[in-house]
Amino acid sequence: MTATAGHPIAAQIAETVASLMPRAKEELAELVAFQSVADAEQFPPSECRAAAAWVADALRAEDFQDVAVLDTPDGSQSVYGYLPGPQGAPTVLLYAHYDVQPPLDLAGWDTPPFELTEREDGRWYGRGAADCKGGFIMHLLALRALKANGGVPVSIKVIAEGSEEQGTGGLERYAEQHPELLAADTIVIGDAGNFRVGLPTVTASLRGMTMLRVQVDTLAGNLHSGLFGGAAPDALAALIRVLDSLRAEDGSTTVDGLEADGRWQGLQYPEEDFRKDAKVLDGVELIGDGTVADRLWARPAVTVIGIDCPPVVGATPSVQSTARAQISLRVPPGQDAAEATKLLTAHLETHTPWGARVTVEQVGQGQPFQADVTSPAYTSMAEALRIAYPGQEMQTAGMGGSIPLCNTLGALYPEAEILLIGLSEPEARIHAVNESVSPQELERMSVAEAHFLLNYAHAQRG
Repeated sequence: MTATAGHPIAAQIAETVASLMPRAKEELAELVAFQSVADAEQFPPSECRAAAAWVADALRAEDFQDVAVLDTPDGSQSVYGYLPGPQGAPTVLLYAHYDVQPPLDLAGWDTPPFELTEREDGRWYGRGAADCKGGFIMHLLALRALKANGGVPVSIKVIAEGSEEQGTGGLERYAEQHPELLAADTIVIGDAGNFRVGLPTVTASLRGMTMLRVQVDTLAGNLHSGLFGGAAPDALAALIRVLDSLRAEDGSTTVDGLEADGRWQGLQYPEEDFRKDAKVLDGVELIGDGTVADRLWARPAVTVIGIDCPPVVGATPSVQSTARAQISLRVPPGQDAAEATKLLTAHLETHTPWGARVTVEQVGQGQPFQADVTSPAYTSMAEALRIAYPGQEMQTAGMGGSIPLCNTLGALYPEAEILLIGLSEPEARIHAVNESVSPQELERMSVAEAHFLLNYAHAQRG
């Protein structure tokens, strides 16, 4: 069976998903309550283990077989399940991750980050609500809608990753060691999102990433700034100079030897819309050159995401002997993340002043991804999105973030089609305080995924 906007099954699926939304909210609240940050230095590992167990129980409740909590090489756990479809039906892998970013500044949250809260604007707020616990709930809703309306027409594999946000590659390495586990005809990555609320979008490209820690040492210990300042080499000042060397005057990323002039040819991102989405303060300029889409989706971008130095409160008048920072470099399609890592490392070492000792440690890496939007699966998804979003056509956009697993799956299963959808539109504020999900987007994208599975099964039989 295939469905179009006027087909009776379209109304039935929409009605079923709508009726399931209260249950979806309850389940998402339970899942958001787990403080599943995959970093033992910040949150207890028991929180991730409990979240993994919840996901596994949810799959068992939907009659999945071979449900397993997999111990992956980076110490995290991924959850796998298999739901067999009709004889000869294609297999679709549905991906999400249950680990989340840390909540950052707790004082910046208007409601508790690990307590799903509906606010006056109708959105549901909580860490992971959109990225990507909501993506797992989206998969459940789509499957439940199909089961209530004739059955799931394809075989389904689900994999829920436990360390995606850390970029430590546990699931990637596990998949490489067990290549048969995630083999599928098509893979739906539920960790992207629409360009904006109400505009159905598939993500055609992802930037890769590399994560480095750089430490600068200059003295055997801190010194009194009055007695030694002015001659003693300050490690924090040296680190600041190194970090400043990573940007040109206009804020463009400048890593020696790394190309930074790519152009994005698809959907554009008007500057006024970006300023609003990013909540840029009045009078503050954007950084870089080229279009906003160029800067976000086609060029490298360096960000200092953490720095170890004395806090202002309690600071003493001292020349610092050591300073450390963590640097993220986003790598656009067409560039190799491993090569970018080498260039960034060499740049940091070369630009460290005063003969200071510098050490660079790699803590994460993932390759960029480029999808084939001409594949049959995209045709099936385009029709599904027309049903879920009446009057709208599917758009393709890039995403500046990284999902390293995409390239691993593409290499393991070169014949598989990979689609990226999800709930992380700009208003979701993923990775920031007050992350939220639009329940309307969750409902519509669940309807779309259900119809995609119907359409794809029909096309494969076709």
